[in-house]
Amino acid sequence: MRRLPSHLAGNRSDDLRGAFLEAMSHTAASVTIVTTDGSAGRAGVTVSAMTSVSADTPGPCLLVCLHRLGVAGPVLLKNGRFCVNVLRDDQAKISETFAGRCVAPGGDKFACTAWSDLWPGAPRVIDPLVAFACRLTRSQSVGTHHVIFGEVEEVFIAPDGLPLIYTNRAYGTALPLA
Repeated sequence: MRRLPSHLAGNRSDDLRGAFLEAMSHTAASVTIVTTDGSAGRAGVTVSAMTSVSADTPGPCLLVCLHRLGVAGPVLLKNGRFCVNVLRDDQAKISETFAGRCVAPGGDKFACTAWSDLWPGAPRVIDPLVAFACRLTRSQSVGTHHVIFGEVEEVFIAPDGLPLIYTNRAYGTALPLA
């Protein structure tokens, strides 16, 4: 367990935040692109904070966390529909584009890959590992983020592939243990 040095006792909040961020960098998370389209416009962002909430509600439920200062959160909240695109291990370029680390072709993030329009309001990468079309059910602001809950309405599952994961501030993939 990491303990605070005694000389930092007066600055516990900042040190705890730093220790939290460092510890979180050692966890592994699937890389997702959360997208939305509708009357408020089209937006998307790279997200690693996505998880299932329950399969045993009237419709399965998941949550994503989006930074409140980003463009995608307010657009998604107004549109009320979104897609969680879980990327394959060969799709890091899509993640980099939606994270703003790569220049988007023509300034449009969505131009970096092909899209399916089968789910109105929830643009799906044409070939993700899996994707969830969701209807916004509720959101809550926590610190710097919107915690967004979505009822899953449709699911796409690719026939094969490995997940793109993010850990130790780098991309990787999950391989089965021998």
